Amino acid sequence: MPRRIESLFLTGPSGRLEALLEEPEGGTIREAALVCHPHPQHGGTMHNKVVYRIARGLRRAGAAVLRFNFRGVNLSEGEYAHGAGELEDARAALAWLRDRYSNFPLTLAGFSFGARVVLKLACGDLDGSQPRRVIAAGFPTVYPDRSFLDGCTVPRIFIQSTHDQYGPLVDFEPAIAALPEPKQIILIEAQDHFFAGALEELEEKIAGLDAESAKT
Repeated sequence: MPRRIESLFLTGPSGRLEALLEEPEGGTIREAALVCHPHPQHGGTMHNKVVYRIARGLRRAGAAVLRFNFRGVNLSEGEYAHGAGELEDARAALAWLRDRYSNFPLTLAGFSFGARVVLKLACGDLDGSQPRRVIAAGFPTVYPDRSFLDGCTVPRIFIQSTHDQYGPLVDFEPAIAALPEPKQIILIEAQDHFFAGALEELEEKIAGLDAESAKT
């Protein structure tokens, strides 16, 4: 059975949000996942290669995956709102996903700017319904404000390129080490922030997260 793909528009806080929903091949859904894209002002969209690979890895593991474009990107209405508005966009997308898949656990995932958004969302007030985990790929340490991670105990998985120019390991490793548990770091030997030369490995790591957790 091929995967089900649905293009749709969600109701966002500043207008409609362009979105794409994909269910796994075979039709067996184990969880629902929201995936957020990189910076809207630097070419980030839901079709970014890293975002696509994250979504595909999650789908292979049995997730129904929702990607969407932040306000002002492609067919999404509104204008860039310096992260605060984009956080509210993600909150609206998550609410839609919860309503659609109310009986399934939730995963939040994001790349770069999107990683910060999903971490802020998961570590903030979600009305007592926390996700089972957050997957943060290419976490950008170039942003000095990481206070939203203080005291956060949602399980977090950080996946970082060994040559990430926006989150170099010399900064990334001590920053993550200072955070409370539970957390996990996965390093991927890649050429840059965008996991060049290692996108397939990134997808495989994402697809195998549950199997790897079962071993520990």
